[in-house]
Amino acid sequence: MTATNWRTLLKGKHQLSLRLFLLLNAVSAGFSIVVPSANTQHLTVPIIMVLVISLSCLLWQFVNKKKLININAVSLIIGLLWAWHIYIKVSAMPIRDLNFLIIALLAILFIGSISFINNIQAFIASCLPVTAMILWLDQGDNWPRVLYSIVLPGIGITIQNIIQQRNDNFTLRLMDKLLEEKETLNDLSMLDPLTGLYNRRGFQNRLETVLALGSGTHFVLLLDIDHFKAYNDNYGHSMGDQALTHVSAAIRDAVRSRDIVTRYGGEEFMVLLTDVDTEQALQTAERIRQRVYDLKIPHLFNEDVATHVTISIGLAVLEQQNIEEALRQADSALYRAKRQGRNSIFVSESLLPS
Repeated sequence: MTATNWRTLLKGKHQLSLRLFLLLNAVSAGFSIVVPSANTQHLTVPIIMVLVISLSCLLWQFVNKKKLININAVSLIIGLLWAWHIYIKVSAMPIRDLNFLIIALLAILFIGSISFINNIQAFIASCLPVTAMILWLDQGDNWPRVLYSIVLPGIGITIQNIIQQRNDNFTLRLMDKLLEEKETLNDLSMLDPLTGLYNRRGFQNRLETVLALGSGTHFVLLLDIDHFKAYNDNYGHSMGDQALTHVSAAIRDAVRSRDIVTRYGGEEFMVLLTDVDTEQALQTAERIRQRVYDLKIPHLFNEDVATHVTISIGLAVLEQQNIEEALRQADSALYRAKRQGRNSIFVSESLLPS
């Protein structure tokens, strides 16, 4: 789940709570009109307004599903209208009816507690006006019953709200942790575990970013450790891994941070030199060759060539963002470097003077 998914979930909960609140108020208002709870006028201005506002907001919500209505404001407005309706009804009664007041209060509390089980602010906004009106109309004669009726669900919703907040916070922390671990795994999946360089997947990811910028001339270097199979056979694979680690570090240290260094195969490396000219690319290739040579990793396979590990390099220009063609040309240049003595740099035929 992403942060966007989480916000969408919260938005959905908001909309469902509001729709339930509006629906229950519309039903309650309609029932009060059809079956009045006291022998007084059936219709009052506030009860008609409750019905009209509830149905209008419901319709607007279904038409504009992506837009949110301020749930606290709507709750307060409808709560005030119910309080006004109760005042009109009680004022028209010859004798104050406590049962009517308690039933009206319980109805409002029922709607608020069902709709806003996880929203204490909206619950208070919808119920407080009615509670205050009933306490005033009752003149304090039955305030313990009235307060009990409002405090009990209020405490329950408050506790539920605290529990929900803790669950939401835990879920958010867990989601953030999972996203961090996912990013870490993505990073690891793009790195070669032995050398710490990019693997082919990591190179492709970085290459897309470089090509998207669309500026400058880029060069591709293909590098291969000379006689590495013989090195492994003579010194063992453990020493071979150490040699790979040292060579990869020398390559990385010889280029800029914006250049992309990749372990392309077993003992083969690739470097993408970004935004350079031909002379700079050749200088960088020579610097890499010299850095590896200066490591002086013993290698007595062929004393006529060298007595330590060396590297051969093929260089090609990246044209028209065609990385496959650039790699093909660099590989061809590397092959010629291998055939003509190793520990050398050859450029692709496209870079040779005509």
